[in-house]
Amino acid sequence: MRVYGLKTCDTCRKAMKALEGAELVDVRKDPVPGALLERAQAQFGEALVNRRSTTWRGLDEAERARPPLDLLADHPSLMKRPLIEDGEDLYLGWTPEVQRALGAG
Repeated sequence: MRVYGLKTCDTCRKAMKALEGAELVDVRKDPVPGALLERAQAQFGEALVNRRSTTWRGLDEAERARPPLDLLADHPSLMKRPLIEDGEDLYLGWTPEVQRALGAG
């Protein structure tokens, strides 16, 4: 199981604590593979981009209008976190539903 997020993100830390044996991939150091990002966008759509983040608020309108995958490639911290890859299954965020699905809630 891989957890894509930021090592400084409190939500990612909570997920890592609950998911024993999971590997944290810090998206600032190691970007999410393109194919995985495409799968995640296909599954989660607009929810993949965190529009409440400080990074988003710092973007101008022209930047915000760019395709989501391009934005995430340039600004990895814009991704809603964590993105969890468990085999072929993907989960986004650390909601009670995600926790139950992964046996951590």
